[in-house]
Amino acid sequence: MLHDIAFAVIDLSRAAAFYDATLSALEYVRVWTDSIAVGYGLPGSGDKFAIKLSSSPVATPSSYFHLAFAAPSRESVVLFHAAALQHGGQDNGAPELCPEYGEHYYAAFVIDPDGYRIEAVINAPA
Repeated sequence: MLHDIAFAVIDLSRAAAFYDATLSALEYVRVWTDSIAVGYGLPGSGDKFAIKLSSSPVATPSSYFHLAFAAPSRESVVLFHAAALQHGGQDNGAPELCPEYGEHYYAAFVIDPDGYRIEAVINAPA
């Protein structure tokens, strides 16, 4: 349904280091970079997610908003969570099965350095 999405960030270098690490755990890469933004997607494709430098304070959405990144495996969900915590993210739910969302829904939840709630998820049998 969605074509792409972007987050405003107050420190592009910090945010890029965070997303380089967390998204690489999910097999996503930088697909473009300029002086005020970085785009991420699958290797050889266009961006599906971007971070863009904001000249004013960033107002993150309410706690009801989050962005879930598709993960290729349960192991990648674990790596995503670990990378997030190592690069300035806050734990918002350790990697585990979440039966309230589905029988095979395996996810980890973090808050990025700018306050956005993000998730890595795979919804498939182990």
